[in-house]
Amino acid sequence: MPEFDLVIRNGVVVDPETGLDAVRHVGIAGRSIAAVSERELSGARVVEAAGLVVAAGFVDLHSHAQSLAGRRLRACDGVTSALDLEAGRAPVAHAYDRDAAQGSPIHYGYSASWALARGAALGTVELDGEPSTELRMLGETGWRGTATPAQVGAMLAFLEGELAVGAVGVGFLLGYAPEVDPGEYLAVSRLAASSGVPTFTHSRELIETHPATLVDGPAEVVRAAAETGVHAHYCHVNSTAGRYVDRILGLVDRCRREGGRVTYEAYPYGYASTVIGAAFLSPEGLAAYGLEPSALIYLPTGERVADVARLERLRRSDPAGLVFMDFLDEQDAADRATLRRSLTTGDAIVASDAMPLVPLSDDFSEEAWPIGGTAVVHPRTAGCYSRALRLAREDGLPLAETLARCSLYPARVLEGCCPDMAKKGRVQIGCDADLVVFDPVEVTDRADIGCTTRVSRGIRHVFVDGVAVVGDGRLDLEVRPGRPIRASL
Repeated sequence: MPEFDLVIRNGVVVDPETGLDAVRHVGIAGRSIAAVSERELSGARVVEAAGLVVAAGFVDLHSHAQSLAGRRLRACDGVTSALDLEAGRAPVAHAYDRDAAQGSPIHYGYSASWALARGAALGTVELDGEPSTELRMLGETGWRGTATPAQVGAMLAFLEGELAVGAVGVGFLLGYAPEVDPGEYLAVSRLAASSGVPTFTHSRELIETHPATLVDGPAEVVRAAAETGVHAHYCHVNSTAGRYVDRILGLVDRCRREGGRVTYEAYPYGYASTVIGAAFLSPEGLAAYGLEPSALIYLPTGERVADVARLERLRRSDPAGLVFMDFLDEQDAADRATLRRSLTTGDAIVASDAMPLVPLSDDFSEEAWPIGGTAVVHPRTAGCYSRALRLAREDGLPLAETLARCSLYPARVLEGCCPDMAKKGRVQIGCDADLVVFDPVEVTDRADIGCTTRVSRGIRHVFVDGVAVVGDGRLDLEVRPGRPIRASL
């Protein structure tokens, strides 16, 4: 009788935690890795991986692409776990229940949403757990107002309840509400610290670009880690820091050397995506960054925003409309170097900030595959990890280092509150059979502004809990083995 349900044979197994980087045979029994062997193994199913790399599936801490179509794009990029921890959901129980009922090709999870808790406390939003609710709210102004002590208390009570049912930390969208009292951020950070969960923060503005800001955004994040003891995770440092990334990484390093717990992430693109009604995309906000309205591409029409008048009309008529926003020039050598540093300094984590898809046609369906031109989205949704691998290959960086940033390091961020994450991000006996098998020479992103949903090349197999979601480069549309990732307090 076969020893294993599945054997991946002759692949180069790379496990950054143990330092393994050699040809091995991987045996899978049920959901778990049962053998990593130099000798050949017998399995009910055998996948030949000669010349390919076998690595832990990528763990994305920052993915707003939580629909079926979005998760399929993620799987084709080697992602086996994708969590929305910057924005989160509210109530999280509703979001988890909905996903369990629909099924998912990859694992999923959510933080408790400070922004939605705030909107509810100020009476500007009704909570339903749907992702579109937060997108709509972010382009509005009512939820950004000053909160009374009673309203802050209501927020804290709500967030505490969300953590009690398994929310994976607290997500902060401070960049969308720069008027908020810094004391509120510290109060919620104390709650997270006392609950043993991280915070995931989109910081407010930098002092260099907004001298009148209430507090320098990066300094606020590290201050919270130092004063409250919370594990503070800094979201997409490349897009919030821009050309000032070295100062921000220096702040993080100093805080960590003094005992603070701060981690950070970046994605390998020089342009961002968000809602056009965001506070920092006002004409004044863009000017502070030295940008014109033409730095924005409005996704529903594909137009570059012509001028201030057009920008203001779009912000009024469709505040939740998604845009691309240039923040670095990828054609400029200095900007490319800045972007690379954000991805490779210290133990930087790769995270996609994958976005929801914007339908362009009545033919769009979550079930239809391939997506083609029926929807548009930031290319990082389809190609973030393959792009990170390609850039590292072009720069001659060690493959194991890049894989650690894509799987091991993000898994470690969550281990303190999600013990099951100790079984992800590794290719070791007893770990979850969440694996990606790829061609290290061929792997690359193919999604770009011209075709934003084109899947990556070189990702040959993706296994989630031992189930082949991608096999021989083809997505299996029938299987949905993804499970919820929850905190256990």
